[in-house]
Amino acid sequence: MAVSNHFFGRLAHYRKWRDDLIGAVAEYQEWAERHGLGSAEDDLRIYELIDSLKADRLTVALVAELSRGKTALINAIFFADSKRQLLPSDAGRTTMCPTEILYDDRLSPCLRLLPIETRGSPLTISELKRTPIQWTTLPLDLESPKNMAATLQEIMKTKVVGLREARELGFFGGQTERDVGQAHASRKVEIPVWRHAIVNYPHPLLKQGLVVLDTPGLNSFGTEPELTLSMLPNAQAIMFIVAADTGVTKSDLAIWNDQLRIGAGPDGDRCLAVVNKIDILWDELRSKDTVADTIAEQTLAAARVLGISEARVFPVSAQKGLLAKIKGDQTLLERSGLPALESSLAEDLVPSREAYLRTHVAREIGDMVRAADSLVGARLEDTDDQLAELRNLGGKSRDVIENLTSRLRAEKESFDAKLQKFQSARTVLSDQISILLEYLDMENFDRLITRSRRTMQGSWTTHGIKIGMDEFFRGTAEAMEKVNRQVHQTKGLMDAIYRKLDVDQGVVRMKPVGFSLLPYRSELQRLQREADAFRNSPVMLMTEQHFVINKFFITLVSRARGIFEQCNSGAKAWGKSVMTPMMGRVREHRMLMEQRLQNLNRVRDNLENLGDRIAELESSRKLLQEQQRVIREMLAKISPDTARYEQKNGPGEIPSGPVMALT
Repeated sequence: MAVSNHFFGRLAHYRKWRDDLIGAVAEYQEWAERHGLGSAEDDLRIYELIDSLKADRLTVALVAELSRGKTALINAIFFADSKRQLLPSDAGRTTMCPTEILYDDRLSPCLRLLPIETRGSPLTISELKRTPIQWTTLPLDLESPKNMAATLQEIMKTKVVGLREARELGFFGGQTERDVGQAHASRKVEIPVWRHAIVNYPHPLLKQGLVVLDTPGLNSFGTEPELTLSMLPNAQAIMFIVAADTGVTKSDLAIWNDQLRIGAGPDGDRCLAVVNKIDILWDELRSKDTVADTIAEQTLAAARVLGISEARVFPVSAQKGLLAKIKGDQTLLERSGLPALESSLAEDLVPSREAYLRTHVAREIGDMVRAADSLVGARLEDTDDQLAELRNLGGKSRDVIENLTSRLRAEKESFDAKLQKFQSARTVLSDQISILLEYLDMENFDRLITRSRRTMQGSWTTHGIKIGMDEFFRGTAEAMEKVNRQVHQTKGLMDAIYRKLDVDQGVVRMKPVGFSLLPYRSELQRLQREADAFRNSPVMLMTEQHFVINKFFITLVSRARGIFEQCNSGAKAWGKSVMTPMMGRVREHRMLMEQRLQNLNRVRDNLENLGDRIAELESSRKLLQEQQRVIREMLAKISPDTARYEQKNGPGEIPSGPVMALT
């Protein structure tokens, strides 16, 4: 179908664009190494960046209460080309088991299942993904649709356990046996067999890096806080499904207000609402215009209740859309409303992810590339200076050249002497960076976690968790503020060193590499907002128990620790590379003085060498100009803002990356 092909085309374009971006980064690394502009620290940062780009995926999450047609919508949008339903259409307990549908070429097609008993583990689902022994793996028989469908039915399996065991695993907290529909005498309840499922399926869309996340209904958000605090925030698009026959119900609104608005972030741009099952409004006894008006009213009503733009609400019939794709009925497909939804996914999802990756790459290595560009520019200026000096020697006597040589030798000796002060300043700077890294020490952060947990242990209640969370985030904010002050102090020292070298030693002025805390602080602030909203949600109030609060704490702290660890790694990389550009420039300047002395000595000994040396320098100048052109083309690929700066202001000093400003 055309729209499906359009969606596939956008993903294919994104995959190619991302691969080209990886190629540009790798090309820069090879180029820098070839021309002596790299370092071990830079190589490590680039390797880690390339690995993260290769692992990048586009995640679309679908969220709905029971019986909203979520599974049918997944089948209709993503897997209709299979001419069958990939996922079981009978809702059953499916919504109690979050399911990721993806493709990893390192594994054979399979269904990976995480036992429900792992809820008793202190590890999050993300952490458990790194321990394969915890998972049950079932192969998918791609040659037999019947066998594969039977395997996928495993996702829906349930089992009967005692009420106490169910509550220990996080089910039915705070509810009576009557609430869960159980007879008082039996004290038995039915729970899912599996906690999480991963379908590894070689579908063309999934091969392009798409991940479809099928999330459970309202009841499971409380027992799996990771859904709200990690999985949904990490999704690039979220589709919230309601049914046309019921409208936005109270439980729908609870999910939207208490979970989705948290997971969607402050802007909410990643959230789309889908009014499914509009085919129930189709009535052969009514005119098409009347039916269309009714559907439009449903759409507008949903938008008003959810508090979003009508343009972000899509009326569809997943069941009719799937049927239309299987039969090749374009008229029915258009009537199902799927094309408009698919177009929105294609046009919104991919560009936003591209923008994110560009920002990510620019933040990771933009300063590194700009420093290399600055160094090449300095070499070019040095070459021009040497050329001008040698050309001025034409017709000069040996005595004049000898005087110039003596003066330059004295300048070099003075420069070498002043470098001793530079080495002392480097030592002070190293001490400042050590203090910075001490504030970001992970052992200190883990001690904060321990203190917060201890505060909560005395009272596993909403009030207790509030005190513990307040202590945790207050401690995190204090640590970040210390880091902020130390970065400013270190940056001030760096500026002074750079300025001193420029004024006293005549080294070409360069801008120090910057370090921004803003991305990490923003993530922690967003996490705190999500935590506050989740903690105060009705789900938490209804399931106030040791299990839920413990899981909430584990999930929350796991994400916060990950953010802090990223900040730690970023600061370490900055600390290692902070003096690299200037040290390179100092070496370049010293080498320049030695080359000038060699030039003068060679010309003094044999005036006929003057023309040969000028020719050598002109050849070097052409090579440097080519290097500058190549590196700026690379910079344009990985940092478009710089390319736009050059188009507006012309070539010259490249603007440095953002310096942290924390207010």
